[in-house]
Amino acid sequence: MVVSGSADDRLRLWNVKESSVVGDAWEGHSASVSCLDWSPNAREIASGSQDDTIRRWNPNTGRQTAPPIETGHGYVYAVKYSPRGDKFASCGYDGVIRVWSKDGKLLIEIKGHDNSVRSLCWSKDGAYIFSGSGDMTIRKWQSIDGQELVVLRGHTSYVRFICLSHDERHLVSASSDCSVRIWNLKTNQQVGDPLLHDDELLALAISSDGRYIA
Repeated sequence: MVVSGSADDRLRLWNVKESSVVGDAWEGHSASVSCLDWSPNAREIASGSQDDTIRRWNPNTGRQTAPPIETGHGYVYAVKYSPRGDKFASCGYDGVIRVWSKDGKLLIEIKGHDNSVRSLCWSKDGAYIFSGSGDMTIRKWQSIDGQELVVLRGHTSYVRFICLSHDERHLVSASSDCSVRIWNLKTNQQVGDPLLHDDELLALAISSDGRYIA
């Protein structure tokens, strides 16, 4: 199954094998759906929106599993479940990262970026959160207390998307400066030259064997 979010404010669940939508569209947001994430156990989907809310959905019924969370971001750019699924992090236009409990209570606010935060990812053990921002930096934080540990500088425009390699030795970033950059997380230095596109980048992914970046 694949879930999608749209500028029509709705989510849809798709059967990949049959190339067909499953049931009715999921309604609740009042503005474009900007980000989605499946919980690790695949029993819940979180959606973030330009309406400032995070909503959580049961993929079997298409119904919300809890009241919406008014995030304070203004525009939610990313929502990511922790590896254990016991909490999730969000970021947005206000430049703050917020970590929420499974029942929707705010656990911590992480501040330090000087512009909107566009992308998030967790380390596999849940101890760290990485963020990419409109301030052109990538930062590493302790998830338990929000302490800033590392700042990676090199991009010359918004960092739109970040992704950890499967062995967690490298982080890959995509930016509006038309480049993909690879970072060594042991030295916190860039690896090789930037990989260049002809226009700004909005997303990226790493293959499961770690050999390719798309």
